[in-house]
Amino acid sequence: MLKIAKLTDYGIVVLTHIAHAPDRVHRVTELADELNIPAPTVAKLAKTLARDGLLISHRGAHGGYRLARPAAEIRVVDIVESLEGPVAIMECIEHPGACRQESVCQTRGNWIRINRAITRALEGISLADMALDTPAAPTMPALAEAEV
Repeated sequence: MLKIAKLTDYGIVVLTHIAHAPDRVHRVTELADELNIPAPTVAKLAKTLARDGLLISHRGAHGGYRLARPAAEIRVVDIVESLEGPVAIMECIEHPGACRQESVCQTRGNWIRINRAITRALEGISLADMALDTPAAPTMPALAEAEV
């Protein structure tokens, strides 16, 4: 089964919540309470997302975090890559040469195609899309290609 890590799921939830009030500075404790995610987890996520340019950190008594750029400019792939690293569903995609069967593998080319389709799908969805109450109809060619 392909699935993102729980920490990445939480990261998307935190960023989506912040996207609903992008001009406000959001405190870690408030985010933790509002989203029912442990404060240390929110703090860890915020630090990583800030390091990777998705959030801006504000220090001080009224400090916290806000989006580094508009939600429409933050793609889901940016969040996933910040928290998990490059999208790679097979080890040979992330680390070519790591698999002993790679030189004779007859499926690697198709795994590369599948990985590209997943990456394009994640690139085609913004944080603003995630913040919508109702999902948009899939119109991305990557979804149709992934079904092939």
